[in-house]
Amino acid sequence: MKLDVKTLEAKDAGSIELPGHIFGLEPRADILHRMVVWQLAKRRAGTHQAKNRAEVAYSTAKLYKQKGTGRARHGSRKAGLFRGGGKAFGPVSRDHAIDLPKKVRALALKHALSAKAKAEELVVLDQAVAAEPKTKALKEAFGKLGLENALIIGGPQIDVNFGLAARNVPGIDVLPVQGINVYDILRCKKLVLTRAAIEALEERFK
Repeated sequence: MKLDVKTLEAKDAGSIELPGHIFGLEPRADILHRMVVWQLAKRRAGTHQAKNRAEVAYSTAKLYKQKGTGRARHGSRKAGLFRGGGKAFGPVSRDHAIDLPKKVRALALKHALSAKAKAEELVVLDQAVAAEPKTKALKEAFGKLGLENALIIGGPQIDVNFGLAARNVPGIDVLPVQGINVYDILRCKKLVLTRAAIEALEERFK
């Protein structure tokens, strides 16, 4: 698959041949779904916690005698039906992460890239470099390229000026190639890859 390469000024900068084993697959929704579920589960903190009746600080003495009061038979102030009592079957701290084989994760990334390429929502930039950290100038450049909601993947290192300017533009996310992931790719309208990013992906999946 061959795509035209653009500059930030929306000018032509030649073309590039995209490797078929990364960008030419037939996207499978089941693999993409498994990967998104894995990502979202993995990033959950799992720090929710409620005290049960064994953990709340109350006396263990019986509230009142068993018989003769006309009231219900209670044995502990810690019961969940009392104000301040322990929560029955409440949330506990735990790890929400699930298992997903490394090969399936790698395949899901290829399918996400292929999905963008097939939908013609893939843009290749010559390089993501800004002369100065000016958001206004970069926003105008994105307008020329038709980027309103996009994920921009740079090389191993993001240009400092480009990163500073792009972080204030709504709908635009910038990541180094090491941070590329399926959820962010599918969440954005357009995926923008630099030449350096494509070379790094080729090296990663060869």
